[in-house]
Amino acid sequence: MFEEPTIGIIGGSGWLGRSIALAMLDKVFIQPDALVLSNRSASNPLSSPKWSQVTVTRDNQELVERCDVVIVSVRPEQFADVQIFAENKLVISLMAGVPLEDLVQSTGCRQVIRAMANAAAEIGKSYTPWLATQEVTDEQKAFAQRLFETFGSADEVFTESDLNYLTALVGTGPAYPALLAHSMLEHALNSGLPPDIAHRAVNAVVVDASQLIGNGHSVDELLQALISYRGVTAAGLEAMIANGFDKIIKAGLDSATSVASSMSSIAHSADTKEGPMTR
Repeated sequence: MFEEPTIGIIGGSGWLGRSIALAMLDKVFIQPDALVLSNRSASNPLSSPKWSQVTVTRDNQELVERCDVVIVSVRPEQFADVQIFAENKLVISLMAGVPLEDLVQSTGCRQVIRAMANAAAEIGKSYTPWLATQEVTDEQKAFAQRLFETFGSADEVFTESDLNYLTALVGTGPAYPALLAHSMLEHALNSGLPPDIAHRAVNAVVVDASQLIGNGHSVDELLQALISYRGVTAAGLEAMIANGFDKIIKAGLDSATSVASSMSSIAHSADTKEGPMTR
């Protein structure tokens, strides 16, 4: 089944769904005629004659029936409108906060993977943690890992709480670095730098210089080396730490984790009240 499966993406015109489709095609993980996308307009979101063989449909159930693997890439609040029955398929959910139990109940499928990709999939740099139901086979797990690696790196995790935490930590994609860049840019502009120079300088710090992390330098080693010079960098780092930088970051992660966990609880509570899916 998983040598040449047909793959469908519900929400294939969204930022994440489209990025994953293009990554799988560009890496030749899948052929265009084995990819099905669904969206409301039934137009091909890949917008290139190169991918004209990709099938596009408005009907989510038609997509399910055509495919061996169904990727659900919609906002969590839109999932109630998806309404698919996917028994004997492999369902991969990219929705934050929708627990495995609810996915099984809503889709009629017991072979479900819940994953948390992020917007960096667009440039092949998403880190995607994923969690599988017990019914997912080793072959399916190996397939999912290869699929996730077409747009970055991935790790299997083994509890819903770990995935909720990682949703808060990495599911945000570029949001946290963007917030840092925004603060640095605002400070640079208020200090009188010309906007074009301020933008390039901040980009050089947040995007370019940060690539030293993981490139032969651990976080702790890099920080210790820079602080030990006792110069400008050390002064900046020590002032940030003294003014609560570490506390602010941890408070943000705690808050984001709390929301990710509560989304799971709310989704499960609502699903329980509605009762099991009937077909």
